[in-house]
Amino acid sequence: MIIISSCFLLLINAVTSRQDKSLSYNRITSLILLYSIFLALNSLHITCIGTGIGVYGGLFLVTSITQNFVAFILFLSFLIVQLISFFNRHLKYLKEPLKQKLNNMNKSERYAIIDLSGIIDFPTIILFILIGAMSLMSCCDLITMFLCLELQSYGLYILSSIYRNSELATGAALTYFLLGGLSSCFILLGSALLYVNTGLTYFDGIYTLYHLTDTMIAQTQESIINLPEYQVKETWIKASEINPIQSFDLSLIILSIGYLFKVSSAPFHFWSPDVYDSLPTLVTTFVAIMAKISIFIFMLDLVHFASGAKTVFTWTDILLISSFLSLIIGTVVGLVQTRIKRLFAYSTISHVGFILLALTINTIESIQAFLFYLMQYSLSNLNFFFILLSMGYYFWYYHSYYNLKDQLNQMLQLIAQVKGFFYKNYMLSLCLAITLFSFAGIPPLLGFFGKQLVLSAALDKGYYFMAIVAIITSVIGAGYYLIIIKSVFFDKDKDISKELYIEALNEWNWNDIKSEWLKTKIIKKKIDYYQHLYH
Repeated sequence: MIIISSCFLLLINAVTSRQDKSLSYNRITSLILLYSIFLALNSLHITCIGTGIGVYGGLFLVTSITQNFVAFILFLSFLIVQLISFFNRHLKYLKEPLKQKLNNMNKSERYAIIDLSGIIDFPTIILFILIGAMSLMSCCDLITMFLCLELQSYGLYILSSIYRNSELATGAALTYFLLGGLSSCFILLGSALLYVNTGLTYFDGIYTLYHLTDTMIAQTQESIINLPEYQVKETWIKASEINPIQSFDLSLIILSIGYLFKVSSAPFHFWSPDVYDSLPTLVTTFVAIMAKISIFIFMLDLVHFASGAKTVFTWTDILLISSFLSLIIGTVVGLVQTRIKRLFAYSTISHVGFILLALTINTIESIQAFLFYLMQYSLSNLNFFFILLSMGYYFWYYHSYYNLKDQLNQMLQLIAQVKGFFYKNYMLSLCLAITLFSFAGIPPLLGFFGKQLVLSAALDKGYYFMAIVAIITSVIGAGYYLIIIKSVFFDKDKDISKELYIEALNEWNWNDIKSEWLKTKIIKKKIDYYQHLYH
């Protein structure tokens, strides 16, 4: 369905050059996503989907988990598309001074505002990214895994560079492309080593060979111990000359490094703060969420079936080390950030540490915690970006007293910009506070239950040190969420003067507001705010 729809949109784009049709493309994409969600949920009623259904000659395995997450990412994509489906029409309702300001802008600046959602390629690129993401979650072969991952990645690279008039966005897209290509090299090298060691590309065969090799090595070591003493040394050397399990682990370590690059986990996180901060907020919304879900669901099968070897060090220990570093770096470095999306990037790194901890434990309870945490954090991320965009539009509509680079694409960049925002829009401020409290893990919000499930699974498995580190970093990490909340609710915005407010009030286009009661409410709310602020 998604593939046919993508080709259909490409065909429409090829035969028309009317830029004003972009909203129609966005709305058609919304209908396509809704119908695809229905198909994904309807497939859950198939009887044998619980054990998995192999399609296309076994290249893909459709299970209930993959179909649930296909519906989930389609739903998230539908919500993101709504941000660009009804935007242009609203500009005709803008107050008159802002209309004049837009008319006085040069072509590139006006393009950044009016044509922000008017890029026809936006919904088409999103559909191609979704094709790669959905296929990646179900793939059962090394070759299809790499192709699906690259389809998703190249779509994200193009989406990152879609605002060509933004210097910051173009630089961030180039950084994302180069480092994403480096991570793809690691994945390709790990896949090649797996094929060299096994002669297989099918994951089920690789999993079976991994466990058989581990069992044979364990039995060989037990038989060596039972040999006479004069034969032990010679036999031990012959048995350890070729140890296939070490080759397996090396291949999977290199493979996992590439995946950790993609999900911006420490110590491979250094690209994400700069990229998230420089991309337009609308693009960051999609890049920060969709790139992680499909990779984590694929890694769930990889960790579950290719771990548990009876050796001192296994490849999953790399994931545990990365989880520890992500918790530490994401928390400590985030405390000194002054830009809101850079702070969010380090917050994401910290939460990736929780997700990797649940993934590494590999028990039934930890898998449940992993799935719940991934879903609730994705929803919280989306809610945070919705609020961020709404606050940015609010600042643009009234006045902006910060001279920021690329301000047309990123209207809210600094934490200092949200000072006293509660007195301007209390509903958005309360929504932001609830979302940040969920990130911090405050009960009874979803974030608390996600962290509780992960910590419970870690304690049951004996990961006491990691549980203590996760608790401490979670408490410290709540500090930078509280900094934002303090700035919103308790700080005063000293950059706005009474004179500027009176001028803006006099410029209000009252002809667009027919209700006298609504006019009275607006005036009373604004006057009360300024009286509270300055008296």
